Amino acid sequence: MENVTSIPDNQTLGPWTDYSMDYKVVSIFFVILICGIGIVGNVMVILVVLTTKHMRTPTNCYLVSLAVADLMVLTAAGLPNITQSLYGGGWVYGYVGCLSITYFQYLGINASSCSITAFTIERYIAICHPIKAQFMCTLSRAKKIIVVVWAFTSLYCAMWFYLSDMNELIYDNITLVSCEYKVSRNLYLPFIYFTDFAMFYVVPLMLATVLYGFIARILFLNPLPADPKENTKWKKESCQGNRMMSTNNSSCSTTVRSRRQVTKMLAVVVVLFALLWMPYRTLVVVNSFLDKPYLDLWFLLFCRICIYLNSAVNPVIYNAMSQKFRTSFKKLCHCGPQRLEKPASYSLALTYSAIKDTTNGESPDHFTTEMDELVTPTPSDQFLPSTKRISFEDPFLSGRVALCTP
Repeated sequence: MENVTSIPDNQTLGPWTDYSMDYKVVSIFFVILICGIGIVGNVMVILVVLTTKHMRTPTNCYLVSLAVADLMVLTAAGLPNITQSLYGGGWVYGYVGCLSITYFQYLGINASSCSITAFTIERYIAICHPIKAQFMCTLSRAKKIIVVVWAFTSLYCAMWFYLSDMNELIYDNITLVSCEYKVSRNLYLPFIYFTDFAMFYVVPLMLATVLYGFIARILFLNPLPADPKENTKWKKESCQGNRMMSTNNSSCSTTVRSRRQVTKMLAVVVVLFALLWMPYRTLVVVNSFLDKPYLDLWFLLFCRICIYLNSAVNPVIYNAMSQKFRTSFKKLCHCGPQRLEKPASYSLALTYSAIKDTTNGESPDHFTTEMDELVTPTPSDQFLPSTKRISFEDPFLSGRVALCTP
């Protein structure tokens, strides 16, 4: 992160004074509490998605990428803050630690921003362009996008290996070693920080604002595709098709509610990302125009706490707003009733879509583009061993409609 505590160029250091005991206690307490909760929560998100088959959806893949990035922020930016509070700002991790910790700080920050952008675009395509989503919002494509995101951010952040260095701070009464940047503040702010600020904060938030506006128009004002042709096709092949197959008349509204809930959850993640990063981003922007930067110790602590909180709060949001995540968290902790991950064994999945006659060889994993609730087998299905259970999947609803055939 931008070293907002660094001393401005051409300014004498004067006498060194240690942090007050109140500051040390408050900073260490909140950092340990927030980072501890965040590390446990993000590890649980990763384990839940990797170990639960029905949780392996494109959206959840992006959430795993976000969880890994948040873990980097908490461990590389949060935990070293404890020793800095104890040693009055001195650096104790050496030259290698200076380079690697700075690199992983920025890698986690930038990868989390790119992951948020990725699942925002995936939500937009899945909801506003459901026909295209069948080929674009697939599990395999999501994995490839995540690899590209991490490869790009890893290469982009490699510059910090050349921009970070150890520096001696000579005070009147003591000499401290710090991890700072090689370039001067006048060069760093306009050419490096503002590029980073625009690419990984301003642009993602502007894009999210526009795309969630389109999503809200489709999902909350009129839960049908915007294209009239897609609108007619959707009506014909989902709601009317479901009625022809003797399904529950409320299946359409149930799936729309499920999509709304997932979209609300992801929108909350984006909003908290914007709000919790705003104090720190604003501080650095303001300081770039001041001859003497504003470096109040308690306000700097508040900015850092907001950053750590942003990386720790996402698993709490998933647990509070997603029934699937909540159930999977309980199962991972061996709490609550255990459920079967799949319905009965006589199940054959057939693809029913508006473009079923095309020759595209993509696998049907695009039907799990969000965390919709699965339809569980009825009691009558469980006592018909000679019956095959065939599932038709609608391309827009991503829900399963069961038919029993002899």
